[in-house]
Amino acid sequence: MISAENVAMRFGGFTLFEGITFQLSRGDRIGLVGRNGAGKTTILNLVAGLQEPDEGTIVRSAGITIGYLPQQMKHKKGRSVYHEVKDAFEDILKIKNRIDEINILLSERKDYHSKSYLGLIDELTHANERFEMEGGRDIESDIEHTLTGLGFEKDDLNRLVHEFSGGWRMRIELARILLKRPDYILLDEPTNHLDIESIQWLEEFLQNYKGGILLISHDRAFLDRVTNRTFDLTLGHLYDYKVSYSKYVVLKEERIKHQMAAYQNQQKMIQDTENFIERFRYKATKAVQVQSRIKQLNKLDRIEVEEEDLLDISLKFPPAPRSGEVVVEAKHLGKSYGAKVVLEKVDMMIERGDRVAFVGRNGAGKTTLSRILVGELDHSGFLKMGHNVKIGYFAQNLDELMDGNLTVYETVDRSAVGEIRTKMRDILAAFLFRGEDVDKKVKVLSGGERSRLAMARMLLQPFNLLILDEPTNHMDMRSKDILKNALLAFNGTLIVVSHDREFLDGLVDKIYEFSNRAVREHLGSIYDFLSKKKMKNLREIERKEEIVALPQTNVTGSGMQYREKKEYEKRLRKKTKRLEAIENDLDQTDQAMERISKLLAEPQHIKNDEIYKEYESCKMRHDSLLSEWEKVMEELERIRQQRK
Repeated sequence: MISAENVAMRFGGFTLFEGITFQLSRGDRIGLVGRNGAGKTTILNLVAGLQEPDEGTIVRSAGITIGYLPQQMKHKKGRSVYHEVKDAFEDILKIKNRIDEINILLSERKDYHSKSYLGLIDELTHANERFEMEGGRDIESDIEHTLTGLGFEKDDLNRLVHEFSGGWRMRIELARILLKRPDYILLDEPTNHLDIESIQWLEEFLQNYKGGILLISHDRAFLDRVTNRTFDLTLGHLYDYKVSYSKYVVLKEERIKHQMAAYQNQQKMIQDTENFIERFRYKATKAVQVQSRIKQLNKLDRIEVEEEDLLDISLKFPPAPRSGEVVVEAKHLGKSYGAKVVLEKVDMMIERGDRVAFVGRNGAGKTTLSRILVGELDHSGFLKMGHNVKIGYFAQNLDELMDGNLTVYETVDRSAVGEIRTKMRDILAAFLFRGEDVDKKVKVLSGGERSRLAMARMLLQPFNLLILDEPTNHMDMRSKDILKNALLAFNGTLIVVSHDREFLDGLVDKIYEFSNRAVREHLGSIYDFLSKKKMKNLREIERKEEIVALPQTNVTGSGMQYREKKEYEKRLRKKTKRLEAIENDLDQTDQAMERISKLLAEPQHIKNDEIYKEYESCKMRHDSLLSEWEKVMEELERIRQQRK
């Protein structure tokens, strides 16, 4: 069991939360929810023992194990995916090593009846029994099953961890935690980098997990399928609801109504008391009563109410200019990077008013096709965009194109057209930019903040075709609801790349499934599609997906092939060298940020603007390096695929 008693966390003069009390037991499945900045990640850090509370205590039962998946993590360089994940079986592997040692010792001895020999036999028997009980014989199959469930191919197991992007590294760490089977699993936004199939696999795993689970997620469907209890962290207090997320929402609405009624009654009492004090303050005959009322107010435990629910804000995209009946038409469309075929023979017809979702595993070509449609990538085959089509495109790197020297408000001010200008501050508030946030420079915003700003900017311009690539990754639930409501009212054509089923539910009525370089059309809702997909998978669970081998290029034959080989090796060395340089810079930047973070934790540095500026500079440098690292990795992967 893990218990927290009257826990408080304070930063400088700001109280993040206080009086937090709860218990976690094996078998608990708890979703931790609350607005961004409420302190959810801090709660996980406290439970995991990575932070100590300023007040109160965290008690963990002796011998319990905890697996924690944070939003950011580090891995050792030079290790393969297989060996990184195999660390989960450290205790079992120690038993296996001891078994091997005993067998060697026994093979070298002939004193079969001695006490020490019989002692080794007894130890070997117990070790073998424990090895069997701990599942030692299933290590290889468990590793393969877990990694493939999270989207890895068999060939990926021997690749080095640092070759993968941040999202795939998160999956590697998740696999390691799941295989370790700790008593408690703590997950911070585990679905952000998973595709729909991997999310479904993770749901099934967690539903059958025997240990305790405490997780943070903005994915409603995931919370409803995995959790049966909800912690609501609001205004520095923790409310414990013994129900799943959907039921919690209903109960919370009732609580807020009662809270608001109590707040209004208290405010009336305070106003009446203050009026009495003001009226009789200078009358000697009322001095005792006045002092009594003043003491009453000073001792009053004032009721707080949550901020205005942003769902009351009704946002709409500007009216879409009328386009032709056919918005997108593709025939035998294809895309390759050298010998690597991403898409081939894609036929597609999207008409005015269609609401389409692109779904499929990561790397299946969803973003590639999106970039082809907006004209960023060339292609083979036929593609025609309809008459008067005006495209609004939200990409994961769109935030990089914004002017870092502009403020948040100036950024949207330069994009707003027409009557929507009157709602600019409402739109910014909906995407979590409130008060002084609108005066921040874009260059000091985090990656998530810049993504939300890029999405807010799209609500200000008249488009008739919106192509949104993972628009909800950095949004809390209120912001997602506001965006969804705006998209439901949008009168143009919509294409959404997303793994968020709850967001897609009711928003789209046509699904394009990306798999094995092909794109298949499914009519109906996202849950219709998932239902069909589930049945198909159950029928064909033993059949392995047929992979068509790509043609391999012989680079060792003729003079031309020799030159191709030399050119290939030259490009490979150049990109590999650049990758190593970026990784060294990232390590140095991480060390600098860690050093500054420690300084900022000290009271004397809290108000030091220069240290904050240095931290923001390092953070911007880190984000820029990470973006370049991912681009170089993609280029390196294309070069390697061309060799195959």
